Amino acid sequence: MVLPRSFYNRPAEQVASDLLGKLVVHRIANKTLAGRIVECEAYLGGDDQAAHSYAGLTPRTKVIFGPPGHAYVYFIYGVHHCLNLVAQPAGTPGCVLVRALEPIEGLDEMRRRRPKAKRDLDLASGPGKLTQALGITLDYYGADVTKGRLTVRDGNPEAFDIVTSTRIGITRSVDLPLRFHIADNEHVSVR
Repeated sequence: MVLPRSFYNRPAEQVASDLLGKLVVHRIANKTLAGRIVECEAYLGGDDQAAHSYAGLTPRTKVIFGPPGHAYVYFIYGVHHCLNLVAQPAGTPGCVLVRALEPIEGLDEMRRRRPKAKRDLDLASGPGKLTQALGITLDYYGADVTKGRLTVRDGNPEAFDIVTSTRIGITRSVDLPLRFHIADNEHVSVR
């Protein structure tokens, strides 16, 4: 079942924690690529200086201020795309960076898209890796993830423990405990 818009219409840190175990599904070129979310980070508006929305509404950040349940995809370091899912009510900025997936469907295609990955563990164990493996580009900026080719669905309801820590690779608002990952999952980007 595809997650409804109401799932995202909550505080970003709650959405981030609840996204663990859910599935990112991308249907592309008659193929289905999917992975279970094992790590993500919340980015808030207001005082969160690490959030792209901290500087306010711009052409780049406008989707973050819009209705929840849309993709905020951006290009970083001139190399990688990153997938964020917009959370919080419209007008209140907030999103969740999907940091790592456990590949579950379409692994042959993911291997083709990520030829440098030496092991399947390396296919989607980072934000740039997972977008490359799934074929997610800037074309998905603003895409509605409650319908269409890129969706987020309920995952396997198996129980797992959640680890909460500070976010990775940022220089501002570094002390906020807004990174969430499944404990002991080997697909997490950094343990």
